[in-house]
Amino acid sequence: MRRFAVLAFAVLAACAQPSSRPDPVRLTFPEMQRFAGASPGPATRPNTEMALDFIDLAFRMESGRELPVLTRFEGPITVRVVGPLGQASRDDLAALLRRLRNEARIDISLTSAADANIVIEALPNRTIQRAAPNAACFVVPRVQSWAALRAARDTPTLDWATLRQRDKVGIFIPSDVTPQEIRDCLHEELAQALGPLNDLYRLPDSVFNDDNIHAVLTGFDMLMLRAYYAPDLRNGMSAQQVADRLPGILSRINPRGQRPGGRIPSSTSRAWIDAMTVALGGRASEPRRRQAAARAVAIGQSLGWTGPREGFAHYAYGRLQIGNDATLALGAFNAANRSYGQSPVTNIHAAHVAVQLAAFTLIARDPEATIAITAPAITVARQHENAALLSLLMMFQAEALDMKGDTDAGMALRLDSLGWALYGFGTRDEVIDRLNEIASIAPPLPPS
Repeated sequence: MRRFAVLAFAVLAACAQPSSRPDPVRLTFPEMQRFAGASPGPATRPNTEMALDFIDLAFRMESGRELPVLTRFEGPITVRVVGPLGQASRDDLAALLRRLRNEARIDISLTSAADANIVIEALPNRTIQRAAPNAACFVVPRVQSWAALRAARDTPTLDWATLRQRDKVGIFIPSDVTPQEIRDCLHEELAQALGPLNDLYRLPDSVFNDDNIHAVLTGFDMLMLRAYYAPDLRNGMSAQQVADRLPGILSRINPRGQRPGGRIPSSTSRAWIDAMTVALGGRASEPRRRQAAARAVAIGQSLGWTGPREGFAHYAYGRLQIGNDATLALGAFNAANRSYGQSPVTNIHAAHVAVQLAAFTLIARDPEATIAITAPAITVARQHENAALLSLLMMFQAEALDMKGDTDAGMALRLDSLGWALYGFGTRDEVIDRLNEIASIAPPLPPS
C-alpha cells in the first residue's frame, strides 16, 4: 500500500511570514497522548453495495491482477513481534488485536512462540525504503524474516496468487518513524495479512484505499474481515461461490445494512489510477505531477464521478499547486471540500482539506472563518484517531483565537495540542517546527 503524505506543509512553506508571537519552544510539553483504540463507528452503507466491495477487495490485487480463490487462515491466529518496537506501538498493537477479536470476531492473539502465523518485524525505515521505495510498510506470504524475504525475492514464494490457504505471513514495518505512522502500518498491514489484498479508490470508509485518508481500521473494514472469517466461507472458494453466500452472511452480521442501496460506483479506470500514481509519486517533476493530477480531475469529470475519487483528485491537484499558483490551489481545495461535503461518510476527508483551507483563512486574517473551518474538523479527527491531523487543526484554531485577542484560550488550546502532536509527529523538535510554521502564516498587521 502506497502512502500519500496527506499532512505535508506545502501551504505553510509557501506562505510563511515572520511571527510576532513568542517562540513556541518555551512551551512546557505534556506527556504524549494516545487514543484508546475504539472504533471510529460502524459500517453505514447498504449491504448490497458492500457485497460488491468485498468481491473486488478479496479477488483482485492492487495491480489489477485477479486472484483465483479466497484464502484465509484457519483456526486461532497468533502474532509475534520481532525487532525494536517501542512500548507505545506494542500497546497500539494490543488495542488493535482487541478490536479484531471484538468487532471482526477473529480468534487472534499475541505469542512469543517461533511458529506464529504472523510475524511483525520492525526495521529501520531506510532498510525498508531501499527494498520498497514506494511503500512505508508491506506484507508478504510464506516468509517471516527480512533474511528470508531477501532470499525469496523474484521467486514464486512471494506470489499471493499461488496460495490456497494462509499459514505463514510476514509484515515489515519501520521502527524509527512516528508512533502514529507505526500504528497506521500495523492497522493496514495486519488487515491485509488477514484478508483483502486490494485497495479501491472508490471506497469512502476504508483503509483499503490508496488515498490513505483513514488512519485506523474502520467499521467497514471490520465488517469485511468478519465476513472474511464467516463459517459460511472456506479456503479455495471462487468469486462466484463467495458472491452467492455474501448476501446471507451480511444480512446476519450486519442487519442494519439490509436496506435499498443507491447507485453503486463504477470501477476505477486504469487511466485515472495511472494519473494519480504519477501525481502522488515523488519521482516525476513537479510540472509533470501537476499535469497528472489535472488529468485525473478531467478523467473523473468525463466519467461523471462524484464523492471520494472526485474529491481526492481535486485535493491532490490543490496540494501540487501550492507554491506554484495559490489561486488554483484554493480553487481545488474548495472543489474537494464540495465533493467531500456530499456525504457524512467523507467527513474525515473534509477534515484533511480543512487544514489547507484554514491556512488560507489565516493568511486573510479571518479568525472567525478559521474557527468555523477547524471546529467541526477537530471533532472528526478525534473520532477517527488521527493525532497528527487533530493537533494541526488545534494549532490553527489557537492562532485564530490569538488573532481575535483571546490569547488565554489560544494558549490553552495550543498546550492541549502538544500531547497529540508528539504522537503524530514524533519529537518535540518536529512539533515546534509545526507550531512555528502555523504561527508564521498570517501576515503582520500594517503599522498604525
